[in-house]
Amino acid sequence: MSQSKHPYALRLIALAIPLALLAAACANGDSEALDEPGEDAGVGAESEAPDATEAPAPDEPVAAGEPVAGGVLRYGIEDDADGINPTATALAASGLVMAEAVFDPLAAWAEDGTAVPYLAESFTPNDDATSWVVKLRPGIKFHDGTDLTIDAIISNFETQYADPLVGLTVRPFYPEEGAIERIDDLTARFNLLESNQYWPTVLTGQLGYVSSPTWIAAALEDPTLDQQPVGTGPFKFDLREEDSVTRFVRNDDYWGGPVYLDAVEFVPVPDPDTRSDLLLQGELDALQTLDQANVDLLTNSAGITSILDDSGDEEFAMMNSAVPPFDDIRARRALTLATPQDNYEALIGLGLSRRANSLFAPGSPYFNPDVVQEGDDPEGAVALAVEYCAEKGTEINTTIEGPTCTDGKINIELQYSGPSVVGTRIAEILDEGWSVAFNVSFQELPLDQHILDTAFGLYNVSTWGQFGEPDPSMDNVWLMCRTVGEVSLNWPKFCDEERDELLLSAQATTDPAERVALYQELSQMLRDDYIYIFFNHAIWNNAFRDSVKGVCDRVSPDGIPLRCSVIGRTFFNSVWLDQ
Repeated sequence: MSQSKHPYALRLIALAIPLALLAAACANGDSEALDEPGEDAGVGAESEAPDATEAPAPDEPVAAGEPVAGGVLRYGIEDDADGINPTATALAASGLVMAEAVFDPLAAWAEDGTAVPYLAESFTPNDDATSWVVKLRPGIKFHDGTDLTIDAIISNFETQYADPLVGLTVRPFYPEEGAIERIDDLTARFNLLESNQYWPTVLTGQLGYVSSPTWIAAALEDPTLDQQPVGTGPFKFDLREEDSVTRFVRNDDYWGGPVYLDAVEFVPVPDPDTRSDLLLQGELDALQTLDQANVDLLTNSAGITSILDDSGDEEFAMMNSAVPPFDDIRARRALTLATPQDNYEALIGLGLSRRANSLFAPGSPYFNPDVVQEGDDPEGAVALAVEYCAEKGTEINTTIEGPTCTDGKINIELQYSGPSVVGTRIAEILDEGWSVAFNVSFQELPLDQHILDTAFGLYNVSTWGQFGEPDPSMDNVWLMCRTVGEVSLNWPKFCDEERDELLLSAQATTDPAERVALYQELSQMLRDDYIYIFFNHAIWNNAFRDSVKGVCDRVSPDGIPLRCSVIGRTFFNSVWLDQ
C-alpha cells in the first residue's frame, strides 16, 4: 500500500485532531495498542455485566461517608497522549481523562444529558440560535496566576480555529470573519454559520477546556510545553514522564470548592489484561477499559466498583466511498451482506455487548427499531460481487494498486491498528465471512499511521470506533459534506446533501418529537447507503477500588448533579480515598 507523502500532516493528525472528537475515532473495540470510546450505564460494587439484550442500569451514586483529605489516586489509562494541550494535541479517551484533572470546561454534562454552565455562568442564544452569548464566572484564576477573562476564551478559540487540523473541527461551523466578538471582560458572542440550539454541548470536552493564554502563547513558541498544561482545574501539573506517569497535585486555591486528593497519577498500561491485574492487586486505584473480557472480569470482582456505559462508541467497519471498489454501492452492499454478524457478536462481543444496528443504542430516544443491520447473507454477497466484477472488474483499486477483481471476487484491503491480538482476531473473523465474495488482504498499522491513512482516504475498509456523544449533534463533524477534503474527518468521504440538511434541521429544532423523527431517519439513511457496517455497542468500564469514594458526587457550580462518566472519562474534584 502506498504511504502518505504528508509527514507534517502525519505529525498533526497524530497529535492534533481533538477528541472531544478523536476520542470517538479509533480502530477496533479494544486493542493492546489502544482501546476506544457513551452515556453512563451503571455503577456499584454489586453491578452485573449487561447482557446482550438489556441496557445497563442508570447511574446510581457511589455510597460514601464524609469526605476526608489526602492520598494519591493512581489511574490506569489505555495509552499515553502525545501532549495535553487542548489547542494543539489529540485528546483521545486517555488524554481527555487526564485533561479533566487540570482543565475545567465551559460546560459540563448534567445527569439528564443536557449541557449546563461550568466555567461559564450562562449561555444565551439569539432568537434563532445562530449566535450565543457566553458569560464567564468572575474571580477565577489559572494555575499560573493569569485571570480568567473573555480574552482567554478568545485566545483559546482563535488558536484552535487557526490550527491546521484542530481547525478542521472548528472552521466548518463558524464564519471566516467575526466568529467571536468581545463584549466585555467576562462576555463574548459566538456567531455560527447555522442555527444550533444545542451549541453549548460542544464546550463540554476538548473544545471547551480553557487553557491559560499565557501558557498558550509560550507553547506556540516552545511545543515541549504541551506536556505541562496550565488550566483552572482542581489539580495542577507536577511532572510528566511520557509512557510512564503523569502527576497532578491538588490546587489548594481551586475556585470550585474543596479538593480532597493530594494528587492524581495517570499510568499508561496499553495491555488491558495487565491493567486489570494491577487494579486487582492494588497497584492501581482506578482504570478505564473497553476490552469486553476485562469489563466482565472487573464487574464481577469483589472490592471493585464499576461504572458501565454502552450508549456510545459504536464499533463498525467503514468503507472509503471515494475510490473503487466502494465507490459502487453494489460492492458496499456485498461486503455488508457477507459480514459474519453472529460470529462477531459471539467471539468479540462475548455475549456481553449489544449488537448495533445504527449509531444509536436501544434506550436512546433516537433509536429506530425498524433499522436492522444486514449481514450473514453469503449468497446475496456473491451475487452482487459477480455482477460488479462482470462490469468493473478491470478497474484499478488504487489502494492495493491492482485490479478491483480477481477470479470473480472483489479485491480489497482491510486496515486496522495494532499490534493488537483483538484487532487481528477481528480481521480474521471478518475475512472468514467476506472471503465468499472478496479477496481480502490485511494492513495492520500503528494507530497514528492508521488515522493518517484514513484521513487521507488511503484505505478500502477500516475497523473503527466512533459516535455516541451524549448529544448527537456533536457527531455532525464525522458526517457532513463540508468535512470531506484532501484531509477528511468524514472518513468515508461520503457526501449526501440531503443528509446534511437533516443534520442541520435536527440541531435547529427544539421540538423533541421532530428531533426524534429526524435522527431515526438518519439511521435509515446510513443503512441504505451501505457506508458503515455496525457491529456492536461497546461497553466502557471505568472501574475503581472500593476505597475510592465520591466518584458520582460531582455537581456543577450551580448545584446541578453531573454525570459520573462520559465516553471513558471520569472526573476528580469530588473524589476522595477511604484510607
